[in-house]
Parts: sequence; structure tokens; C-alpha cells
Amino acid sequence: MPSILLHLLPASMYAALGVHFWRSRWHEATLAKRRGLSGWERGALLLALAAHGLLLHRELFAAGGMRFGFSIAMSLMVWLAVLFYWIENLYARLDGLQTLAMPAASICSLLPGLFPIQHQLPNADSPVFRAHFVVAMLAYSLFTLAALHALLMSVAERQLHSARLSKALANLPPLLTMETLLFRLISIAFVLLTLTLLSGIMFSEDLFGRAFILDHKTVFAIISWVIFGTLLAGRQIWGWRGKLAQRWTLVGFAVLLLAYVGSRFVMDVVLHRAV
Repeated sequence: MPSILLHLLPASMYAALGVHFWRSRWHEATLAKRRGLSGWERGALLLALAAHGLLLHRELFAAGGMRFGFSIAMSLMVWLAVLFYWIENLYARLDGLQTLAMPAASICSLLPGLFPIQHQLPNADSPVFRAHFVVAMLAYSLFTLAALHALLMSVAERQLHSARLSKALANLPPLLTMETLLFRLISIAFVLLTLTLLSGIMFSEDLFGRAFILDHKTVFAIISWVIFGTLLAGRQIWGWRGKLAQRWTLVGFAVLLLAYVGSRFVMDVVLHRAV
């Protein structure tokens, strides 16, 4: 069966859920009362996540090796976003965020089928390398999601203060809830980045076939780790929040993005792939 047909399944499920959320939450004369996900909505979204996750695994671990590229990176990031919001919806009402995420999920879940050319990764037969690579991918994807989340918060806060809040942003959760989600994302990503750096330093010989070298790539990863670590410490000690937290998030992500654009960061920087 052609790959694109397989990817159409989760894409169509996300699209159908997006239309349903728009009609039931947004497409009304007045804004709907926040009510969270119903039982069948939660089950349908979980089914879409499962189908999407299985296809991601199939694309990533193809033919006994490992492949990676921009399309898989985008698909993984949006899968993590929907999964994160699905879990958080158990504790808070995130209707607006999930509605916004559905179109992106529908499009990005199709990308590996539309752009199947991926990079074959070396050392893929090593379980240590596989674990290291997956953790690095998750860290980078979550930091990207945190940066997008911070941008969304900044736009919503600006419109709120100017009394020009659009209907789309009016459906978002309260800013305090959004901020809690932001720090939860950063905390998880920070732990994963810490594991990535530690494993890269301690097991460099096993992972990459050479002793650890403190090159400029590693330096940028460490700087980013310091920035996000400082932000988390500032939150706990001095109560950092609001615009300050958003700016630190964007600066920390910019250190990663400006030095290593897109998926090249994962393959060439965090993983120290030998050229």
C-alpha cells in the first residue's frame, strides 16, 4: 500500500475532529462554555494519536535501521503537541488549544508520506544510540513546541490588553493556565536535554566511535541548557512569569535554532554525528 494512503488515516481523523471542535466550540453565536473533552471525543483523539504514532514508528525505524528528516521532525512535533494537550485536558479545559492543533496535526501527519526522502542514520544498530537519538528528538521537539506556545501567549496577551481579542484567541484557556502548560513543557524538555548531553558526554565512544570533543556545537547546546535551567530556577526562586518567561523561552530556543536550523540540529549537533 502506498505510504501516502497510510498517512491519510490519521490526517483525516485529525481533520474530522478539527471540524467537529470548530463547530461545537467556535461556530456558535456566542462562545461556548468551556466543557473539556467528552468521553467519545477523548477516545477518538486517542485513536488518531495511536494511528499517527504507529506510522511515525514505521517511518523512523524503517528496514531495521533509522531514518530521519524534516518531514518526520514536523510530524513528531505535532504528535507530541496533541498528546501533551490530550494528557493535560485530564486536568484543565484546553478546547481552544486542541482546536488550533487539529489543522496542524492533519497537515503534518501527511508530510512523511508526501516527502519520503529521509537521511539514513549511522550506528542505528546500537540500542544506546537509538535511545540517545530518540531522547534528543523529543527534547528538540518539545522546546520547539514551548517556543510556539510562548509566541501564542504573547499574541493573546497583547490582544487582551488592547481589548481586541479575536474569536480564535478568546477560545484559548486563561493565560495562567497557558503559563502553567509552558513551564511544564520546558521542564520535560529540560530533563530530556540533560539526558541527551550527559549520554553524549559519557558514552561518546560507544555512540559515535570517538572520544568526546567540546566543539562549538556542544557549546551552543550547553548554553541553551543553561538558559532554560536558569529560567526554571527563576520560576521556583523568584517567581518569574509573564513576558519575562516568554522572552527567556524564545531566547533559549533561538540559541538552538540560529546555530542549527531544523532537523540538522538533532543529527549534527546534539548527536555529534561525525561528518
